[in-house]
Amino acid sequence: MSHKAGFVNIIGNPNVGKSTLMNAFVGERLSIITSKAQTTRHRILGIVNGEDFQIVLSDTPGIIKPAYEMQESMMNFVKSAFEDADILVYMVEIGEQNLKDEDFFKKIFYAKIPVLLLLNKIDNSNQEQLEEQVAFWKEKVPNAEIFPISALQNFNVPEVFERIIQLLPESPAYYPKDQLTDKPERFFVNETIREKILLNYAKEIPYAVEIVTEEFHETDTIIRIRSVIMVERDTQKGIIIGHKGAALKKVGTDARVDLEKFFGKQIHIELYVKVNKNWRSNANMLKRFGYNQ
Repeated sequence: MSHKAGFVNIIGNPNVGKSTLMNAFVGERLSIITSKAQTTRHRILGIVNGEDFQIVLSDTPGIIKPAYEMQESMMNFVKSAFEDADILVYMVEIGEQNLKDEDFFKKIFYAKIPVLLLLNKIDNSNQEQLEEQVAFWKEKVPNAEIFPISALQNFNVPEVFERIIQLLPESPAYYPKDQLTDKPERFFVNETIREKILLNYAKEIPYAVEIVTEEFHETDTIIRIRSVIMVERDTQKGIIIGHKGAALKKVGTDARVDLEKFFGKQIHIELYVKVNKNWRSNANMLKRFGYNQ
């Protein structure tokens, strides 16, 4: 029996539902999902296996005009998604007109591989608006197959999944069949903590934060974790900790609940906050955090 496998890379503007879609395909929460833009900072692979297929999904940061070095690195992850894709998934949402970077849009327009354009969040539209948007995107990206979907409500998502399987090239599997992702456990600890910070703090705070998990000790019954929340200024450190440590404690509690579901074990987590001035513009720090690779 022939086997299909390929890389399916998801791109689009910030906050259009890329992470929600990938998590729906994989069946696990590998990518951060919040209502805030730029929640995905890295390129995250999610692997979906069937008896005769393997889909290697790639969730990428939302396309933006970079303002500092970390964002430059984030956009490099998006550029790499064009280089190894067998199928390109371009996600837009109702009312959207184009990408924030025209160079990326030209790459989609001239792609030599199958392009699926997913018009997401159609549950926020009416039939007239939907028909207008489908016509608009058919003209703008004639090389794409268009699927109106709601990633959150799982509307038309199974149909997109089946179409991806049909378009996959014949190939042996790229990863072991029991592998879910290419990221290590500590990465998901970091992302879970960062998600809770995005949900619990406002304004600039979440975007000035990076997480480093310094200890991850696993036994048969419990995982003991020690993580550091890195911020850029002393004032941010105070906000993260909160009055008598209450805000930091809430982040730890919320993260523990999700991590226990993810790992299927009891979690003991300790959080600390450190100041690392201007880490988002420091090449050495960015390399340490996995951005400049």
